[in-house]
Amino acid sequence: MPTATLSGACPECETGLTVPPVVRGETLSCPECLLTLRVEGVEDGRLALRMVEVQLRDWGQ
Repeated sequence: MPTATLSGACPECETGLTVPPVVRGETLSCPECLLTLRVEGVEDGRLALRMVEVQLRDWGQ
């Protein structure tokens, strides 16, 4: 029995991604540029991905 996978591309470096089933709102990391990506939607086996802005803590320096 084949396992369903979804595919998409990193919006930053355009690396192709193939992942097991995920749902909208989940996050994953691009294996190439290591950005955190949020699943914005899934349609016909294709992922719509958006980069998550990471807020770095200001240590007052």
